Amino acid sequence: MRQAGRYLPEYRALRAEKGGFLALATDPEAAAEVTLQPIRRFGFDGAILFSDILMVPWALGQDLSFGVGEGPRLAPPLSSATLEGLQGAAERLEPVYATVARVAAALPPETTFLGFAGSPWTVATYMVAGQGSKDQGETRRLAYGDPQRFGEIIDAIAAMTIDYLSAQIDAGVEAVQLFDSWAGSLSPAQFERWVIAPNATIVAGLKARHPDTPIIGFPKGAGGKLPAYARETGVDALGLDETVDPIWADANLPKHMPVQGNLDPLALIAGGPALEEAIDRVLAAFDDRPHIFNLGHGILPDTPIEHVEALLARVRR
Repeated sequence: MRQAGRYLPEYRALRAEKGGFLALATDPEAAAEVTLQPIRRFGFDGAILFSDILMVPWALGQDLSFGVGEGPRLAPPLSSATLEGLQGAAERLEPVYATVARVAAALPPETTFLGFAGSPWTVATYMVAGQGSKDQGETRRLAYGDPQRFGEIIDAIAAMTIDYLSAQIDAGVEAVQLFDSWAGSLSPAQFERWVIAPNATIVAGLKARHPDTPIIGFPKGAGGKLPAYARETGVDALGLDETVDPIWADANLPKHMPVQGNLDPLALIAGGPALEEAIDRVLAAFDDRPHIFNLGHGILPDTPIEHVEALLARVRR
């Protein structure tokens, strides 16, 4: 959950040296260094590849940029352009695979290496609008108004994602994660169509090529739709955001399915008794099932490093 990022001074220094996010993410030596920085500092049990979910639309042919204070931009937006008008450039993903190989060679043997990609619905919201949005309204309108055209976008993302994650596995990651950051914006029927179905396609495609590689699904904001996602996508483990009651999750998710999460990143910023109570609640809820302790969403830039150290000490005790 952004374990390599702006809360670390060593990350900020390297990003400033490289001059921008995309330059950093496509430099295998630098991206490998960023991936390894939190492992050196904290000794986490898993290292998460340093990259971005928008690498897939970039490989599908959209231009990708990260403006200062603006967030990512994709051009041309598919609200006005078509998939057929894009010139695919799968070679743009080669630096990611080179990064994976470097990290895999450098990690301690006891540290798991996790790769990732964005899930089709979330990636599509950026591809259609050309940027992030609060309610994904433009993409939701397209999905309702022209489901055939939108389905073609979803299918193209899913096919590229299978290839992308398969290549990450071939290069050295040991598990992969599917991030559906905007899954919570959909109605139940739309969730079935644009979240569950395409993620099931990706899981089946990956399992056909890499049957022993675990796949973690993270449909942020899914709430009461989480049990259906867990049953119907075929994922091996489920990531939970911080809004999910861990006691409810343990009672309603498939028995023995591993879960990942779900400490509130703001509790980590608060520290002290609030952090300790939040940690203990998560640990107690998942005491009887396999559990990867993690945040419920990305670590925030103003997180004190000493709070991360306190979290690790309490979990490991």
